[in-house]
Amino acid sequence: MTLRETVHEMKRTAPQMAAVTDRDKNRALAAIADALDAHRDEIFAENRTDLALAEENHVKASVIKRLRFDEGKLSACREGLRQLAALPDPVGRVTLCREMDEGLLLKRVTTPIGVIGVIFEARPDALVQIAGLCIKSGNCAVLKGGKETARTNTILFSVIRQAVTDAGLPENCLLQVSAHEEIDELLKLDNDVDLIIPRGSNAFVRHIMENTKIPVMGHADGICHIYVDRDADQDAAVPIILDAKTQYPAACNAVETILVHRAIASEFLPILADALRGAGVSLRGDREVAGLIETDAVFEDAEEYRKEYGDLTLAIKVVGDVNEAIDHINTYGSHHTDAILTRSDEAAARFFSLVDSAGVYRNCSTRFSDGFRYGFGAEVGISTGKLHARGPVGLEGLTSYRYHIEGHGQCVREFAEGTKAFHFRDL
Repeated sequence: MTLRETVHEMKRTAPQMAAVTDRDKNRALAAIADALDAHRDEIFAENRTDLALAEENHVKASVIKRLRFDEGKLSACREGLRQLAALPDPVGRVTLCREMDEGLLLKRVTTPIGVIGVIFEARPDALVQIAGLCIKSGNCAVLKGGKETARTNTILFSVIRQAVTDAGLPENCLLQVSAHEEIDELLKLDNDVDLIIPRGSNAFVRHIMENTKIPVMGHADGICHIYVDRDADQDAAVPIILDAKTQYPAACNAVETILVHRAIASEFLPILADALRGAGVSLRGDREVAGLIETDAVFEDAEEYRKEYGDLTLAIKVVGDVNEAIDHINTYGSHHTDAILTRSDEAAARFFSLVDSAGVYRNCSTRFSDGFRYGFGAEVGISTGKLHARGPVGLEGLTSYRYHIEGHGQCVREFAEGTKAFHFRDL
């Protein structure tokens, strides 16, 4: 079958997948966790081959870290699946129950989106997380991972699909596509695919958005900021910034720009710079910053702050107050995750009120922006848009809703002519 035919059949299967009970979905998630453990040696062997090829192709070390699928990643995936199974069923929840008139009942009920196409970066654990989320939310999924982990993705998908089928879920609820040209074909299937979630570079996400009629949800950049206020606890600020930059520099929620209040810059920046350089971080900033600390590059244009590095590189800027920090974030950021470090409730309240980002934090690392850490059972992606879902997209973000009305022979004519009137009452 062609991709178009296969996805069309998946669309026909979507109502069956939506009707799968929570018990059966949880049994499938448990089966995936067990199957991954049973096939660990084969999975690790394929991943070693992918890593060797990546090194031969001189892929950056920070990216190779994302490609690796080892005992730690396997353990995290299995824990994520267990966490997912423990969560309430997101499907079939009644979020509105209203009596329109006597014997005429309106309900708003959550429902799966249907068929979701997820195009994600070369990170094998993402495939496990995305498949698990789609299963728990009752959606069918077309999965396309990065070419750098093609071997790992192939065996992971094979193991997952077999486990799901053995557990009794519809056989074609999951589909893997591997060829790059299949992406363009997938984007044309607007009659059968209900949502596309792309994860990758800004240029890639824009390409997806501009070449499909299918609704697209996702984020292009992860330009995250931390603003160190004049009232910050400077001793606590240094380890927070180190965590946000170095714990996983390739992640989209790693900090890319540090903003420091001018009143503490001459005191704080040298201390911070020493700690960052000790962790292997390259520093850059404008001429004011370069006058306070040694930098590896000096910005001549403010547009230089509009960059996501994805490695051990960090931009620094001195600002006059919290308002200037907010303006910089809203101008040069990507509306992903931004944090303020301060002991001032007033400054924090202003920051929370005016920063236009999916995640706004106080006195903690931006790396907390993650579906698993939010207790969502991992995430299918992070949305920086404002429609339908925002921030880490977990189970709730993978559902929509529909309206049910139960009546006893009522007709609109009676209400239009005035012989009956609505008497709305929420139950």
